[in-house]
Amino acid sequence: MSTQKVAITIEEKLLRRIDQLVAAHRFPNRSKAIQEAVAEKLERLDRTRLARECLKLDPTVEQQLADEGVGEDLGEWPA
Repeated sequence: MSTQKVAITIEEKLLRRIDQLVAAHRFPNRSKAIQEAVAEKLERLDRTRLARECLKLDPTVEQQLADEGVGEDLGEWPA
């Protein structure tokens, strides 16, 4: 995967914490620590969005659709 160099502004307290993790060999460098943190945050946001969308579904309607599809296709399934 290609990478790009960017400049960020970060609170000193956060940077000290990142430096502690690098010193403890949890991450090889600051860049990797920040990259993993951003990736994890984006994954969480995606999961939260998916959960919100799932809440919009009506379980009764979804079950009816599932049952309807199985009923139609059942005759076509191999034994």
